[in-house]
Amino acid sequence: MKGFQLDISGNWGHFKRPETNNNPLTHDLITKTALIGMIGAVLGVERMEMKSLFPQLSEDLLYGVKLLHPVKKISWGFTSHTAINPTAAGTPKYFEFLREPAFAVWVALKNNRTEKIFDLFVDSIKNGNAVYPPVLGWHNCPAELTFVSVGEFSNEQDGEFETSGFVTAGYKPQVSGMFRIGFDKMPTFQNDDFWNLPEKYVNIIYPDFPNSIVVEGKFYEYSDGSKTEKLCLI
Repeated sequence: MKGFQLDISGNWGHFKRPETNNNPLTHDLITKTALIGMIGAVLGVERMEMKSLFPQLSEDLLYGVKLLHPVKKISWGFTSHTAINPTAAGTPKYFEFLREPAFAVWVALKNNRTEKIFDLFVDSIKNGNAVYPPVLGWHNCPAELTFVSVGEFSNEQDGEFETSGFVTAGYKPQVSGMFRIGFDKMPTFQNDDFWNLPEKYVNIIYPDFPNSIVVEGKFYEYSDGSKTEKLCLI
């Protein structure tokens, strides 16, 4: 499969967990659906056109993530006001943010019907172009996108491998040393009504930066001609 790697970072990020509406919490890593939204922003795809592209890109692209900074979260309070009465008294609402998030992200092209979008996105990242500013979940959390490499993914393999990226639940990590192992439940599919389907959420396990884990299960090998990475993709 065609693939490429980019680094995504920023000062702040918030990828809202759907079960935390009153005081929203964030996922630990950039989600697949947030990445798809970022692709749309970079390419300048209007909102109504993205309605049909979200399910297509959810099916046609695979992604993997590893941390480039340790996960650090901070809660911040905001007072919401309406446009009708912006000076009215309000109650502070607290949101959880990722502080200085940074991720290495790999994207694989699973279905060739999305090849044109895939190639346009790669070229845009290479050349530092974006029609709309990419964000880390929120519009007040700008993202910096850095091209790393283009390469190829192998066919899916099965066996023992070492990775610094996430793996899905069911893999049995062999951990040596003392470091944090993180757990999360990530959305992988958004339908044409901008709804993350509950049955498409996937439980993941990941090692905190800068560590790796040894696991047994299915994986892909990414090669860009100078290095290889073994990754779980979803």
